[in-house]
Amino acid sequence: MARKAKIIRKTTETDIHLEMDLDKTSGSSIETTIPFFNHMLELFSRHGFLKLVVKAKGDTHIDDHHLIEDLGICLGKAVAQALGNKAGINRYGSSCVPMDECLCRVDLDISGRPYLIYNVKYGRRKTGGFDPALVKEFFKAFTDQSGITLHINLLYGDNVHHMIESVFKAFARAFKNAVIVDANIKGVLSTKGKL
Repeated sequence: MARKAKIIRKTTETDIHLEMDLDKTSGSSIETTIPFFNHMLELFSRHGFLKLVVKAKGDTHIDDHHLIEDLGICLGKAVAQALGNKAGINRYGSSCVPMDECLCRVDLDISGRPYLIYNVKYGRRKTGGFDPALVKEFFKAFTDQSGITLHINLLYGDNVHHMIESVFKAFARAFKNAVIVDANIKGVLSTKGKL
């Protein structure tokens, strides 16, 4: 069964076309009107070993909030769609990733229960013109739509760009671990028989 998804979201604030294939590792293309976030989604695709195609624009002349949040919504919906009934997946994923002076740990459970723990402190600094506070908004929208319990803990770091990059790399690695299909898992990995 193909683990693919296609999400189109068009509002008065954003216009997003997103495609995902959990079992392909090439062919990704990310094009949003927020260059820094292109970089983060490229990291997710590369380190998550998945194909991600995104074409998105929004009212970034106001600020980046609407587009970042809606990208989280679309990515979350795509994950839920691509995983279907979640049969055979590992379900849990963890990863601890260093990025120079930073260290981030991400743990997740594809449980059907959305929850976000986000322990990352950036202070008031920006990276380029990007507001790092929007990263939490992205992951909140993602968890709400994907039904994933997600714990993001930045253990330490100083450079804001490195901090966000370590978050996305750790998230990608943990996500890949969780969505891997294991032949030893019959049905879903739950005593309830459903996720």
